[in-house]
Amino acid sequence: MTKSAPIRVLIAEDSSTARALLTELFSSSPDFVVAGTAVNGSEAIERAIALSPDLIIMDVYMPVVDGLDATKEIMRESPTPIVMVSASVAATDVAMGLSATQAGAMILLAKPSNTKSPEFPEECRQLLSMAKAMAGVKVVRRWGGGAARVTPPSGRTAHPVRRVTMVAIGTSTGGPAALHRILIDLPPTFPVPIVVVQHMARGFIDGLAKWLSANVALKVVVAEDGQRLVAGTVYLAPDERHMGVRGDGRVALSSAAAVSAFRPSIDFLFDAYARGYDDGLVALILTGMGQDGVEGLKTVRTRGGRVIAQDERSSVVFGMAQKAVEANLVHEILPLDGIGRRLNELVDAVPR
Repeated sequence: MTKSAPIRVLIAEDSSTARALLTELFSSSPDFVVAGTAVNGSEAIERAIALSPDLIIMDVYMPVVDGLDATKEIMRESPTPIVMVSASVAATDVAMGLSATQAGAMILLAKPSNTKSPEFPEECRQLLSMAKAMAGVKVVRRWGGGAARVTPPSGRTAHPVRRVTMVAIGTSTGGPAALHRILIDLPPTFPVPIVVVQHMARGFIDGLAKWLSANVALKVVVAEDGQRLVAGTVYLAPDERHMGVRGDGRVALSSAAAVSAFRPSIDFLFDAYARGYDDGLVALILTGMGQDGVEGLKTVRTRGGRVIAQDERSSVVFGMAQKAVEANLVHEILPLDGIGRRLNELVDAVPR
């Protein structure tokens, strides 16, 4: 069996101490080789184009050009998986994470810094593990222009207009920014509830709910077991709990085993709400790695629900949505800035 080549990584970090630490960390792993380093964002752009690395580790705060602007330029000129790091990342710092993913980064992670901390070895292990996973993700060029023109999937008939009674959303990498972009197009009078599974690091979901609720017209909450599902409210699945629905229209949280390594699971969400709402469900599969959600979408289709996928051009990672398209489970493929408008059209449609 041929051993796979190590992942070539570019490290962009202005602090000489942190740069040396990150260089040593990645050089010490057999999975990586350090292809180069950069001391500011401008140099990171130049070296990303010249070296064509498999992965970039990018500090957020750097001179000349900061990490966010450098990420935007790299994603326009030489698309590369980028993991942004910062010493100041906390579980509540959702806004910084959103800025990173909106710029085109895969994820924002804490930078291992205190070598004397008992958590330092685990922080290093997590960074290497996440970097390895992100290096294998296909990324797309960010043109910074208008929306992509939608081409309906060939061979699919139009979905009949039915009364929409529930919207379910599944997303992963790049999801927080995608959720924000969709929800800003929905009015506070949106006539149905919205349930969401967002894969993210433990401890971030409360901050995401607060950030979204402060920046969109809808109310956004972390779901509680037994909570009644009401129109105009977005319910995010909490850490380590699957989210289903009871027969009386209330949230049903579950601590059952992970589904395909995920809890909460998008498959679990789609399957439960498809069974609860049948052809009244609209399921959205958005940006993210892997294929969580695809099995659940089979139930959505069987029960008569509608499936909408985010398109490749607007996705940070065209993974879950791509798998759904390849499985022939999708009725519509839409750019991110067209999904909210489409939801408004569907809930306003007159049922046949």
